[in-house]
Amino acid sequence: MSQEQVIVVTGGGRGIGRAICVRFAREGGQVVAVSRTAAELAETKSLVERAGGRCLVQQVDVTRVEPTQAMVQEVVKRFGRVDVLVNSAGIAPLRMIDELTPEIFDSILSVNVRAMYLTCRAVWPALKTSRGVIVNISSIASLDAFAGFAAYGASKAWVNAWTRGLAEEGRPVGIRAFSIAPGGVETSMLRNAFPDHPAQDTLDPGDVADMVHAIAQPACRYATGQTVFVQRHGD
Repeated sequence: MSQEQVIVVTGGGRGIGRAICVRFAREGGQVVAVSRTAAELAETKSLVERAGGRCLVQQVDVTRVEPTQAMVQEVVKRFGRVDVLVNSAGIAPLRMIDELTPEIFDSILSVNVRAMYLTCRAVWPALKTSRGVIVNISSIASLDAFAGFAAYGASKAWVNAWTRGLAEEGRPVGIRAFSIAPGGVETSMLRNAFPDHPAQDTLDPGDVADMVHAIAQPACRYATGQTVFVQRHGD
């Protein structure tokens, strides 16, 4: 990844998003970490800089139209381009249907669906200029939405379909789009829902970050639209 490339990562304050920021930083690129939480962003910035990269933090709620558009405008103003957008922001509350209140359901759709739509739409003009890449973080739950994950799994199935549609729209203008759908990843999100999930069956966030980085490279320039499943035995 060259010095000139700019990578925007939503959900960059922790977990998979943070690992993606650090992975791209190793190549010396300009990472833009986006999250709602200032303290988490500060830690991500420190880790990115320790890895040899540069990090601009943006404390933004990407479920809202105007702040998301303003964030992208600021990135383009500062750096002149966006080369890679990674949509990693997400929530995964474990709720059976009788506990799935309308408020929780709406929050799942807002973060996992609406925010991805808003960021993709806001960054699309810049990606047309750079002939860039979108990588959306999905989940194995998009295929296996087990009990308590009906709404979460459905939101991630939407991510896969959204990605395929974006890939088709992006072909004429040189934009590629992918979904990465991991199994269980060792994050606070996983442990909040499944505190007893076997550690030997979980991925490290860096495993997912490696896949995101690889698929964004020129070597994959003739591939687009795929959902790539990343799992360990037992998922």
